[in-house]
Amino acid sequence: MTDAPRDPETGSGGGAFVRMLRSAPALVAIGVMLTTGAVFSGRLDHHAAPTCLPDEFADGQRWICTFHDEFDGQALDRTKWFVQTGFVTGNPNTAAYACTVDDPKYISVSGGELHLTMDRVPNPVPCTGYADSTYESPSISTYHTFSQQYGRIEVRSRVTATPAPGLQESLWLWPDDRYVAKADQAKGEIDISEQYSLYPELAVPFLHGKRGGNPVPGVNTAWACAAARGVWNTFVFVSTPTSITISVNGKTCLHNTDGDPAFHQRYIMVLTQALGVTNNAPTPKTTIPATTDIDYVRMWKSATN
Repeated sequence: MTDAPRDPETGSGGGAFVRMLRSAPALVAIGVMLTTGAVFSGRLDHHAAPTCLPDEFADGQRWICTFHDEFDGQALDRTKWFVQTGFVTGNPNTAAYACTVDDPKYISVSGGELHLTMDRVPNPVPCTGYADSTYESPSISTYHTFSQQYGRIEVRSRVTATPAPGLQESLWLWPDDRYVAKADQAKGEIDISEQYSLYPELAVPFLHGKRGGNPVPGVNTAWACAAARGVWNTFVFVSTPTSITISVNGKTCLHNTDGDPAFHQRYIMVLTQALGVTNNAPTPKTTIPATTDIDYVRMWKSATN
């Protein structure tokens, strides 16, 4: 999205988890990677997935289910999910930013899927602490409903098919503020996947940690993870006391073993449909409305730890 790393901000809003999505790590360099063809292949069509039961995966590790949402109801399960409001995605210094809201127009459940939709509004709407916004967007998390240290997370999602810039979709983890001091939260951020419509075949993981926003491909980020827009993609995150592994559609994308203590935290899960920034900022060609569909979110812990 930009050659400048993303710098997250935290704050408090009635005790609620907050964050403002801004820029992303070194996506100008990704353009160079794409021209070399150095992108993992692999796509998945929509199909019935296994349930979140005690299971043994290909790595031989035995896991116990701790959290799952199959989105088979008629509305968002508020016992599992918290809806963030009043914060922005995109660039609040321009007219192109979206205010996060709690509205069934933007957060809905049907057909066994969660739908997170961002749209332009006909008249600017208030956004606390910012100028009125011309876009509204959704962001939900397991803030104060569920968190976990280490384990396995699997998310199956589909984002709007478009090659036009302007959209960002994030599946990410944030330290639980009941266990981690505010000053230490930002450096523990983990982006399992960020997709940018400017790069419609790509997903980007990013581990913030002790390196902050400085991207080191193969260590805290990867710029060759195939995840085409408009089709279902499966993202798997596995964290242990000694490693973090992120896979996309069955292909290992990033394996980190540097033991950064910033990642030894309890984490909440966050799902965000966002507006892009810098070279992925919206243009007149941006596809709006835009929707992230989530088939399921499942989490496990190790049966041996």
